[in-house]
Amino acid sequence: MQNRSYPTPGRYRFSRPLIVALTISALAGCSGSDGGSATSAESSALLAAARTTLDQTSTLHFSLTSADVPQTGTVLESGQGVVARPKSFQGQLGVSQNGTKVSIDLVSTNGKVYAKLPFSDAFQVVNPADFGLSDPANLIDPATGISRMFGELTDITSKGEQRLGSDVVTELDGSLPGSLVDELLTSANPAKPVKAKLYVTQSTKQLRRVVLTGPFFDKAKDSTFNLVLDKYGDPVTITAPTTS
Repeated sequence: MQNRSYPTPGRYRFSRPLIVALTISALAGCSGSDGGSATSAESSALLAAARTTLDQTSTLHFSLTSADVPQTGTVLESGQGVVARPKSFQGQLGVSQNGTKVSIDLVSTNGKVYAKLPFSDAFQVVNPADFGLSDPANLIDPATGISRMFGELTDITSKGEQRLGSDVVTELDGSLPGSLVDELLTSANPAKPVKAKLYVTQSTKQLRRVVLTGPFFDKAKDSTFNLVLDKYGDPVTITAPTTS
């Protein structure tokens, strides 16, 4: 390990970002009204199919980006990784601390969470609560992970089909209670609903992209998280890293 100091885990308070950012994918199982009975039924059927696909996948890859985040304090800016059933996770977080970007590697397997902190050459066993996180291995557990948000999306409006990369997707817009987002993610104003956009593939019924916009860090300013989910079911091997 290099002879440099770095903040202790307790100073990295990025508001349960990675895990909870993935809980957004639970929106695939939500329902609501989009202004017409026929279209509403189609949207509900598409969401139900996307939920089934999500709950049945053995693995999932994600990438997370952000926009309009504060330049002060410690905030999540990006992330990427994989989740595998029954309970394993491996990925990285891109965190900005007062404008300085750092990367934190995380691994969770066999009930332990490991982190490689900035300026460290090795992993160490950590308590994810010290980072403001839950165990990321629970992300796609229907009982304890993203399924907690099923049924919470309201005021759904279908925006029709569009192309997203190589996929043809249906965009479904809606709203999430700020109090729920505050509990699972973070919110500077829990009384304000969070705008949500879901993009579900027509051919595979996969939730491909989720965009959330709300007062995550500042009551007076909205920030945006953009989550892309792909590589459903791709083979993944996650093992415990060597610790210092």
